[in-house]
This record gives sequence, structure tokens and C-alpha cells, in this order.
Amino acid sequence: MGKKYEAAKAKVEENRTYELVEGFKVLPGTVVAKFDETVEVSGRLGVDPKHPEQMVRGTVVLPHGIGKKVRVLVFAKGEKEAEAKEAGADFTGAEDLIDKVNKGWLDFDAVVATPDIMGAVGKLGKVLGPRGLMPNPKLGTVTFDVKKAVSDLKAGKVEYRVDKAGNIHVPVGKASFGSDKLRENFMALMDAIIKAKPASSKGTYLRSLFVSTTMGPSIRLNPVEVRNMFK
Repeated sequence: MGKKYEAAKAKVEENRTYELVEGFKVLPGTVVAKFDETVEVSGRLGVDPKHPEQMVRGTVVLPHGIGKKVRVLVFAKGEKEAEAKEAGADFTGAEDLIDKVNKGWLDFDAVVATPDIMGAVGKLGKVLGPRGLMPNPKLGTVTFDVKKAVSDLKAGKVEYRVDKAGNIHVPVGKASFGSDKLRENFMALMDAIIKAKPASSKGTYLRSLFVSTTMGPSIRLNPVEVRNMFK
């Protein structure tokens, strides 16, 4: 490990579980890189994603955004394409745009589509699916309300989803946000994840939580404190 990382690691007490306020106060001191590092929350949920009814997945608009300009592509026609442009979509179109993406163009971060065009968009599954960009009605990205969809994505809408082992990894902003804004984004994320608890999940749902910057050491947070906040 480099000297900067070791110096950052020394600021985090080994094997300590931090209460929320203190953990987020320590976080800014763990920045290692010269660029504005992304802050990510990770943890483990008491679910078994092998069972479809225990798949935890959804979206949440973070109150302070994620500190990144999100390039939004909207597949739509006519009035809905015009609505998307007015809402601030970076790219809009239908068949021509679908062909362009199918040929390998991927200079965008999020995709929205109206339901009437999803039949044509479906052929992009192999291109967009592995990158997590395929529009999905459950995530609010297949909708006729393209104005709201685009606005939410631009405002800092993020997706959370458990992996095969029941873990989550979600960005909650940039290190430059400071402790308070990052903690408020974290709380918005936790509120959404806890509300998404499957009815079939037994035992402890929120099992572990960590927060870290892109290049810095992780800080273990107290999941019991977080669980108690949402009782």
C-alpha cells in the first residue's frame, strides 16, 4: 500500500464499529486521490437472492445528488421525444438511435424508454443489459412520464440491487460533499432499502454496513443504530 493510503488507514480505528455521525466525520480524512473520490456504501442484507421474492432492487433520488453529470438517453417518438428534450435529455430518438446503440455507441449513463417503443428497444438487451442500462418499468425507466424520469435521473437517482451473495454497493455522492450531505444521502438510501425488505426475509435484515471513498479504507458503520432509526 502507498504512503497516502497508510496515512488514511491510520485515521480509521481497526476493528471498530462507528456510530453514524462519527463515521461520516472520519470519512473526509480518508481521501487518498487528487480527484474528487466517489463515496460508496456497501453492506450485506439478510436475503437469499436465489429466491425471486427475496430480490431487493429499486431506485431512490438522493437529496444532494451524486455529484456527477448524468447523460440521459430517451427512446421516444413525437410529443414524448419533445417532452424529453424539454426535460433536459441529452439524446433522444427512436429507430435511428436504436440502430446507433446496437452498433456500439454507448456515450450515455442512463436510458429511458416509452412503453410503445420497448418492442424495438428489446433487441438492445445484449448491449444494454450487461451494463445495467436496459430500461425497466420497475425502476421507472419505462414510462410515458418521461419528464419525471429524466428529471429524477438528472437530480441524482441511483439504483440499489443485491448481488448473488446478498450484498449491496451503491454510490451516495462525492467526498467534496462533506459529512452532513453524505450522511443525509446515506439515510435516504437506507430508508429505501429498509422499506424494500421482502416479507419472506427472516432474521436480521440489515446485517453489515460500510462506507468508503474510491481509493480509501472502509469504515464499518453500526447497522443496529440504522435499524433502530427506521423502526
